[in-house]
Amino acid sequence: MKNEFTVKPLSGYIFVLAELLILAGSIAAFAWNLIWLGIIFTLLFVFITLGFTVVYPNGSCVLVLFGAYKGTIKENGFFWINPFYSTKKISLRARNFDSDPIKVNDKLGNPIKIGFVLVWKVADTFKAAFEVDDYQHFVLVQSDAALRKLAGMYPYDNLEDHEAVITLRSGGQEVNEELEREIRERLLIAGIEVIEARINYIAYSEEIANAMLRRQQATAVVAARYKIVEGAVSMVQMALEQLSDKNIVELDEEKKAAMVSNLMVVLCGDKDATPVVNTGTLHS
Repeated sequence: MKNEFTVKPLSGYIFVLAELLILAGSIAAFAWNLIWLGIIFTLLFVFITLGFTVVYPNGSCVLVLFGAYKGTIKENGFFWINPFYSTKKISLRARNFDSDPIKVNDKLGNPIKIGFVLVWKVADTFKAAFEVDDYQHFVLVQSDAALRKLAGMYPYDNLEDHEAVITLRSGGQEVNEELEREIRERLLIAGIEVIEARINYIAYSEEIANAMLRRQQATAVVAARYKIVEGAVSMVQMALEQLSDKNIVELDEEKKAAMVSNLMVVLCGDKDATPVVNTGTLHS
């Protein structure tokens, strides 16, 4: 398999000067009735004109002569090449591809919608021109395939897979690096350099979005309740220890149970507690 190599073509400005001299010679030949010489000069003028080409900054020109690769021009400027060369212009600029969200299944089979941003450019013009049929279409198709594979490697979150360390929603840099590696391997055959690949959209699919939202809300409520109860128990324990250490009041087991019950209701309730003033004894 061939690799890309660069060539330095001849300056086009020299041949512009040559064109002017040939044109002057052609006019003079016809003027002096030297028809055959004038025809030769005219054909030579047309032949040289067909060889002019311009390569813009961050551009390239692939040269092919009768099916054989003859090199790539990567230097920008005005040049003259063999008119028998067939040329293919390939941009070397960085390109940005923002995919529409696609519907896929995550590791657990849940339907999700996911999209990504890809920044890429052509690094090897030979591979881009001859190893694949259409390198731009190849980038789109293979990037889509890489994203689908990535989505199947991780769960959306760890609500169902509690042992999952990395998830699509919270994986962040690790998930983006895996996506970039997968796309880079797939595009290597086309001579494409992947500058950046990252997920820019992820959500549950519409048919399960409401159910998953309620599940996430329930999980959040349970987690919050757990923290509230944990804190309330610590506060009750602290209160009992402080009352006992400072001999503020003597509490038997029944009074401790009543105090604990009241404190837990106050600390764990959803609404503010309404105090009740007891003007009698505890048991009245």
